[in-house]
Amino acid sequence: MARGSKRKYTNKQKRQARHIEDGYEERGVPEDEAERRAWATVNKISGGGKQPGGSGRGKPVNLEPARKGGRKGGQAAARRPAGARAASARKAARTRARNRTRSKSHG
Repeated sequence: MARGSKRKYTNKQKRQARHIEDGYEERGVPEDEAERRAWATVNKISGGGKQPGGSGRGKPVNLEPARKGGRKGGQAAARRPAGARAASARKAARTRARNRTRSKSHG
């Protein structure tokens, strides 16, 4: 569970934390750990609560943590053997082609 009061956070920050937490849970992270990571990410982005009396008030927003996810995924893919990446690409191309024919027949 995330520690401390969340009173000084704006509704937008609370919503961001919920979305980030959901993303972690979809990837199999336990609920408590997902919540902890979500609030850590919101704090990294905003510097803390933005409402009067919050530690993040007046600090600039840093969007770098929000961009980090895509780079992490790219690094993981780069570590896979070329044959495995090629097989995934072929499978994705087949799926896209199959979906295109389905959408044309249902459109």
